[in-house]
Amino acid sequence: MSTVMIQPATYEDIRKAIDRAFEIFPLNLKSKKILIKPNVLRASEANEAIVTNPAVLAAVVQRVESMEPASIIVGDNPGIFSYGANEESFRKTGLMAASGGYYRNIGIDAQKIDFNPEYMPTVSLSRAVLEADIIISLPKFKTHGLTIMTGAIKNSYGFLPGAQKARLHKAAGSPARFHEMIVDVFRLRVPDLFIVDAVVGMEGNGPASPELRDIGLILASDNAVALDAVIATMMGCDPAKLGFLRKAKNVGLGDYDLETIEIIGELKRLTDFKLPPLGGEAITHNESIQAVLDRPTLLRPRADEKRCTGCGACVDQCPVSALLMNENYPIADPEICIRCFCCQEICPEKAMALV
Repeated sequence: MSTVMIQPATYEDIRKAIDRAFEIFPLNLKSKKILIKPNVLRASEANEAIVTNPAVLAAVVQRVESMEPASIIVGDNPGIFSYGANEESFRKTGLMAASGGYYRNIGIDAQKIDFNPEYMPTVSLSRAVLEADIIISLPKFKTHGLTIMTGAIKNSYGFLPGAQKARLHKAAGSPARFHEMIVDVFRLRVPDLFIVDAVVGMEGNGPASPELRDIGLILASDNAVALDAVIATMMGCDPAKLGFLRKAKNVGLGDYDLETIEIIGELKRLTDFKLPPLGGEAITHNESIQAVLDRPTLLRPRADEKRCTGCGACVDQCPVSALLMNENYPIADPEICIRCFCCQEICPEKAMALV
């Protein structure tokens, strides 16, 4: 039976919840190489809740320091194409300062390893991931237009540096296959502990939505499947409807059935929580719509003209060149768009919606 901790917390008293997580899920860190991986989607302000809050990272770093590890690395590969933006993302979000001097750009040193040939025969994995004795993953409690929610399993997608993340989006070709592919990435190196920042979460058109939700919790577990099942349940989403959780269970990574999970704390569904349009309510509650959504041309990104500034970042980052500027706004070609929604993740104005 897996265990999931649900602990009330604020960013001001976050250390209590972090200490509680380490007490429930003890790790021997003495003389070990430790990698701490926050969720760093892109450069943003901490109060936008797009990334793991700096207070959470700082508290984890301080706790790990006290356990006499041989070394600590704090790093992630943001959801962008260029290595140079790694430092910018950490600096602007406040995570650079929160890393306590342990930040490293883990995207500049990678090693090729075998992968699922259905997508790509090999992938490059950050060497810090391969060399770590212990990995502590710090996901953010958020929705996601492609996977409905982003949590413990999805956070490991950041182990992959550079543009290959976009190439894998392209290779997957559909939301259903992407769900399965992220489990293959997760299995390359399963983290040892997961601590989720759910003090302030995100609903609606995540993973870069302006709709934030005060939740006031820290979640933790040493099993990603159980933890993501709890997150999905809190969001009002049946875990069994999520393709990545079904695959994770099938390959022996854990169980999403709440009857098999010990909850330390109180599990409550969040009232009127907004799942991604179509990607959420329709997928999780209507099997016929779920099947239709696997067709590659139904959902596509569209710019909100009130928010879009015409900066062109989405056009530059599209892995299949499906976006073109039409006067001042990007337009997606439905025959080319693969619905990876990289444009939504990268948009600095949160202007890209899934319609």
